[in-house]
Amino acid sequence: MSAAKKGKESRPIIVVRKKAHHGGHHGGSWKVAYADFVTAMMAFFLVMWILGMDSHTKDLIQGYFTNPVGFKKAYSSGENPLSMGNSPSNLDVRRIALLARDFQRVRFEQVREQIRRRLSDDAELRALAGQVEIVITREGLRIELLEAGEGNTFFATGSATVTPAAERLLVTIAESIADLPNPIVIEGHTDARPYGSGAYTNWELSADRANAARRVLTAGGVDPERVTEVRGYADRDLRLPHAPLAAANRRVSILLPFQEPKLLQNYHPGDPLSIPRAGN
Repeated sequence: MSAAKKGKESRPIIVVRKKAHHGGHHGGSWKVAYADFVTAMMAFFLVMWILGMDSHTKDLIQGYFTNPVGFKKAYSSGENPLSMGNSPSNLDVRRIALLARDFQRVRFEQVREQIRRRLSDDAELRALAGQVEIVITREGLRIELLEAGEGNTFFATGSATVTPAAERLLVTIAESIADLPNPIVIEGHTDARPYGSGAYTNWELSADRANAARRVLTAGGVDPERVTEVRGYADRDLRLPHAPLAAANRRVSILLPFQEPKLLQNYHPGDPLSIPRAGN
């Protein structure tokens, strides 16, 4: 045997085997499952955090998702009003207040449309629809019963006794605002014509008419605790100053002021603000 042939036979044979790669632990499907698990846990803790809030804060969040378009109009930058930073305890007071007001405004609009619809559907009240003004102002929802013509639709001249038509109308209003949480202020107004003398004047008459309206509202389903003020303005706040004797100056106003969220009540600028957490 030649030396060259003998060298080839003594050389070791090296076998190289390549391992097949399977995408790292079954193709990475575990990553999808893990991501789903993390998402589910985040949703769970978010729900638990919301459940730990007080009812007013829940209303704020609900208000945003109920009418996000209306709320975004208040923020030209388009910034999400719920983006309060990494910590839920560091809240922007102004944003919370605007969110609460926006939510209440939506409910006021719903009540306004409900009252108008009920007036138009009722044959007896339809004739009074033109003497009922419902507006949403910076103060809140204002419902005014305005006298017209001879000025005896809601109260007879010089009387604080509610007419049957006014009583039916006030009960309809009471049923529409009964479910709102907002406080109620009732105001009475007279025209500039002096009434009475001595101990009973326009002041007493306007206050008595407002109080008479209060009694009908509470009898119609409004919680008496919601009535915070009954005011008599006499002729000091005329609706038509240029026509002080006009019947429209004789009116009863029902005001539902915007309610400040419980979270912000008794809050002063500079105070730390925090949302109650679950278990607190």
